[in-house]
Formats: sequence, structure tokens, C-alpha cells
Amino acid sequence: MAARVVVFIDYQNVYRNARTLFHGDAGRHHDGQISPLPLAQHLAEDSPFDRELREVRVYRGQPDATRDPKGYSASRHQHTAWAHPQVALILRTLLYPRGWPHTSAPGERPQEKGIDVALAIDFALMAVRDEYDVGILMSTDTDLKPALEVVSSMTNTGGPRAEVAAWSGANRHSPRLSIAGRALWCHWLDKSAYERVRDPTDYS
Repeated sequence: MAARVVVFIDYQNVYRNARTLFHGDAGRHHDGQISPLPLAQHLAEDSPFDRELREVRVYRGQPDATRDPKGYSASRHQHTAWAHPQVALILRTLLYPRGWPHTSAPGERPQEKGIDVALAIDFALMAVRDEYDVGILMSTDTDLKPALEVVSSMTNTGGPRAEVAAWSGANRHSPRLSIAGRALWCHWLDKSAYERVRDPTDYS
């Protein structure tokens, strides 16, 4: 029987790292975007073992419809393009600086709040509930390490397997999550893999 794979994507983190690694400072705002389902399918197939993708879960901040109607509309168009029974979107409204955008402090921008917590809880709880055999986490946020440690410790007693994924450029890798004292498998995605899963659409 094929192992059930669930892929967990910290979308903004994945986007920023792809943009930095493959486009640099010259990139357009939509350079670095990925399509979640093709990315998850690639990760599920990147194994010598019999595996089947069950779900890809995308965690990201959502612009506020009243404070940023343009950003909200763009994100809605993007989410519509991603729509598929295997794609689950977990969204939390962005936190806006006081006075944004006209009287906020220079350089202040809306921020994601609670996304890493939501991802970490789901990664651990879904493992405890036996909702996947392999959980693949793509992020470089070290706040997610405790969840990885929990799931990785379950593997020793017949529980699910925790793996991570990260981008790999021609001359350097993006950071990857790791656990001290444990061999945590990493799926390295190079430029050719990025080109297969990127989403070049300008939703604005």
C-alpha cells in the first residue's frame, strides 16, 4: 500500500526564498511564486518508495479586504487558480501597522501573525491522528522545529515520517530545517524543479 503523503507549505517563506535564490534583486513582484499542487506532486514523487499525495496544505497571510482591497483581490484570484480537491488553504488576516499605509513608520509593512503556530499545530496533530504516513514541511522558519521534533520522535515507534524541503541554487542552498542529532531527509529543489512548479502569473 502506498504511503500517504501530506505536504505543508509555508507559502510566504517558500516564495521569498525562491525569489532570492533564483531572481535576486532584479525580480518582479510575482517572481518566486509557486503552484502548490505541482510542487506537492513533485515532492511526493521524489522518493524511491511507493508514495501517494493525499493533500497539500498552504499556510499564508491574507490581505484585509477593507484595508488593502487590491491585495485582497489579487490573493483571491491566485487562490482561485490553485483550487483543487487536494489543495487546502489555511489563511489568517495580516496584521497592519498603526496608520498603514499613509501615517505608519517608514518601512513598516503588514505582517503574518499566527501562521507558523497554525502550521506547527497541524503538522503535529495530523501525525498524532494518523492522517499521514509522510509529512513533508517546506519552510525555513526555525519556530517550526518543535513540531518537527515531535513527529520525528514518533517515527522511532512506528509513527509517521517527517521530512523537509528547500530550494537549491547553482552556487548555494537556501537554508533548511534540521534537528540536532537526527537525520532528517531534505528534498532539495533546484532551478529546473522550480521552473516546473513556478506560477508566473501577475495576479495584480
